[in-house]
Amino acid sequence: MTMGLNFTKCAAFAATSLLASAPLAAENHTDNSAETSIEGLVKPPMSAQDLIAMPRLGSPTVEPSGRYAVYSVTSTDPETYERSPTHYLLDLMVPGATPVAFDLGIAGFALHFGPDSFLYFLSYESTDEEAPERARLWRVALEGNGNVTGPMPVADMPGTDIAGYSIAPSGNRIALWSEIDRDCDQLACEATAQELGTGRLYEGDAGFYRHWDRWIEPGVFNRVFVYGLENGRVTGEGIAVDGGSDDDAIIANTPTMPFGGGEDVAWAPDGSGVYFVARETGSAEPMSTDLDIYWSDLSGGAPTALTPNNPAHDSSPAPSPDGRHLAYLAMARPGYESDRLVVQMRDLATGQTRALTQDTDLSFGGLSWSEDGSYLLASAADVLDTPAYRIDPQTGSVTELDLIAGNEAHLGNVTALPGDRLLFTRDSIGAPSELYLAEEGAKARPLTDIVTTRMGTMASTVTTRFSFEGAEGDTVWGQITRLENQEGPIPVILYIHGGPQGSFRDGWSSRWNPRVVASQGYAVVSVDFHGSAGYGQEFMDSINRDWGGKPLEDLQKGLAAALELDTQIDGSRACAMGASYGGYMVNWIAGKWPDRFDCLVQHDGLFDMRSFYYSTEELWFPRWDFGGSYSEASETYERWNPVNHVDEWRTPMLVITGERDFRVPYTQGLQSFTALQERNIPSQLLVFPDENHWVLGAENSAQWHGTVFAWLDRWLKPQSEDAPE
Repeated sequence: MTMGLNFTKCAAFAATSLLASAPLAAENHTDNSAETSIEGLVKPPMSAQDLIAMPRLGSPTVEPSGRYAVYSVTSTDPETYERSPTHYLLDLMVPGATPVAFDLGIAGFALHFGPDSFLYFLSYESTDEEAPERARLWRVALEGNGNVTGPMPVADMPGTDIAGYSIAPSGNRIALWSEIDRDCDQLACEATAQELGTGRLYEGDAGFYRHWDRWIEPGVFNRVFVYGLENGRVTGEGIAVDGGSDDDAIIANTPTMPFGGGEDVAWAPDGSGVYFVARETGSAEPMSTDLDIYWSDLSGGAPTALTPNNPAHDSSPAPSPDGRHLAYLAMARPGYESDRLVVQMRDLATGQTRALTQDTDLSFGGLSWSEDGSYLLASAADVLDTPAYRIDPQTGSVTELDLIAGNEAHLGNVTALPGDRLLFTRDSIGAPSELYLAEEGAKARPLTDIVTTRMGTMASTVTTRFSFEGAEGDTVWGQITRLENQEGPIPVILYIHGGPQGSFRDGWSSRWNPRVVASQGYAVVSVDFHGSAGYGQEFMDSINRDWGGKPLEDLQKGLAAALELDTQIDGSRACAMGASYGGYMVNWIAGKWPDRFDCLVQHDGLFDMRSFYYSTEELWFPRWDFGGSYSEASETYERWNPVNHVDEWRTPMLVITGERDFRVPYTQGLQSFTALQERNIPSQLLVFPDENHWVLGAENSAQWHGTVFAWLDRWLKPQSEDAPE
């Protein structure tokens, strides 16, 4: 079989001309062995410290006329690892305009322009030094030169931290939300103190008792209240969109937990009511993917369910600008979190709903309308890119928008502006996000230079896309990321993504980052095995009840294809690493492909499918992927259970876990480490007491990278002092 028949290359390097903006000063690279030991490099390679201290672009907000955008850039102090944002104002109508930094007066987050052109934001600080600390809503008047008037208070809810807000397009109402007791009739509600002891008592029919990284507080939910808004101040009593104490009210979280936000709340264009997404609580909650969209007319009564006939996922409500239609996303199969998201179109007068993109094999996200309502915008994974698409609301015709010269890579925050303009962010394996503007169908131009110049001070990497014949004769795609000028032989890292219905697509990550690993002198090979996103729903579904089958075959063939394609890669020096499902696959490889790798890195990986099933929280996930509960489908769970093959383990392994990980509880990592210890296999265990399924803290990220790089160097770089003989 001939491999690597299809490949493309994309180098990551500095732009040849600098933008007329204010890039943050590049910082000195920390010393690391890679800088002095990699032959062929002229510039220093990217270090873990570079990754951690890299400025991060936040989501932009645009004022109503479409002229000005505001965005925030978060910087990390390389000495203290403290993170702080700087806010910028950019004139979108002036090509080459310089972003203007401005000061809100107090530390702010969640910045959004209101329909009155004031800039609203949340802050835990106050202009009153005596005020108790809690999250309040503020606004400022912002001029084009960056001058600020304010901050001026908008909303303060005693006893409650305001977690989010959404202002009606009409400007006369505002939705506020926070976690409060279900018994509270207003958002300003003091928490009820527990009378005795510290224990939490959970009822068996109450739904989740813990979720993602936190224990649920009984009786407390995310709830939305709507208030009047006059002259920039909240007025009147709040109206609970969940129905409050109405007999038919719902008991649910809005925004949905654990990751829901403002996209779960959408105003009618005339401000007459709110569409919102809710997940109802109850005994079936941990086994159900059923999210529903509701309508509240703000009368104070129970909301109206708009999607009760779909027991699967409904989300992302997007009313048309004329208020006649509601677009939203829906899945068809209950219990399957990775089913295809199809754009739906509901006629709000008749209630009739059409599956607008049913015939397009893409799973959409980021749904929004154009300014004039003539088309919809959305994004979707397609092979290794995440482009933007234009969708005809009448016919459902889908058109990919070719916005970037070369690969689209990963586009996000796509926003339609007046004058046939699109504002969006773009990132890739080679570089983090920058802000772009496309006008009248032309290729987009970059608006910012937050990281482009800085990336140009580092040794460039090149990413090669390749395809090969994988399991069952299907075409499977992968990528090789390596230093562009490194001279071989180059040791190889097999990078295994999680999900499993995910992808190591062409996008930047502040955690699992191919560029920073490659910059240590490795060729990073990733393979989008059967089950990955971006290749059609049938390909994604194919991993069902086959966790260790086709995916392992794809990884084996993909690594072989990469070695054939790039002869500078040294396949005799190889390690494999992955997290979540990728960590599961590392455990599976340890027993089913035990002689291939010099070392393994397993982060938050599933080790024993039986104990995992009875300790994870979102039970719909294993029940779908394995065909039922453990008791119903134990044969399938045990067929793909890594613990059944530990007697074949012999490869050195680094195990990493977080104690706040409730998705793959940290005891899975402890079990795998015990198996390594009792077999005298060289091993290490890194436990983060304050991290969840991800490593998010800056200092912890530095420790994670330092530990991983030392482990890889130990087994793959024989010149290292601690390398095995």
